[in-house]
Amino acid sequence: MHHDFWHQRWQNQQIGFHQDEINRFLLAHFQALGLQAGQRVFVPLCGKSLDMHWLLAQGYQVVGAELSQLAVDAFFTELKLAPEITQSGPLRHYRTEQIEIFQGDFFALTQGQLGSVDAVYDRAALIALPDEMRKQYVQHLMSITQTAPQLLISFEYNQSLVPGPPFSVSKPEVSAHYEPHYVLTELASTHQEKGMKGQYPAEETAWLLRPR
Repeated sequence: MHHDFWHQRWQNQQIGFHQDEINRFLLAHFQALGLQAGQRVFVPLCGKSLDMHWLLAQGYQVVGAELSQLAVDAFFTELKLAPEITQSGPLRHYRTEQIEIFQGDFFALTQGQLGSVDAVYDRAALIALPDEMRKQYVQHLMSITQTAPQLLISFEYNQSLVPGPPFSVSKPEVSAHYEPHYVLTELASTHQEKGMKGQYPAEETAWLLRPR
């Protein structure tokens, strides 16, 4: 996906991927990671997700990565926060006491910039990317997080019926990407008869990924 695609989606407010409620799998299964308040959670391709509001309310330190400056600005506006903004290489670094977001190309984010994280929450990153980019994403994510444990949410449907994003990522594909490095546990899965764009059947699955 070219950067212009996502910039245009945010510019035109074509953000159907932005959920207007906290993800049910996050609420039900985040505790499986066994984190304590104050530990640091990375949210890749975070947008202005309400899930980050919830993570903050639980007392976690949150760090996100997001391409769109419009999304990042909207997130801090909704929280009524005025972050410190600095330049960190090619990325803009937004920071308050409890949250920081790196705005720019995810693949430009380094482990040195990100720092140590205790877990990753991926609801909308893997499924936001087309097939040819997902392997690169997984490798970069594991590199910059030092293979931190993850709560991952995948989404599967008949890709021939409608183009992504979100893209269909099958359970075998999740295993192929992550099993060499993680022990995968399927926490829950739900079938939605009209889960894809309100028209097509889809299955959403929550995974716990623990480093081997």
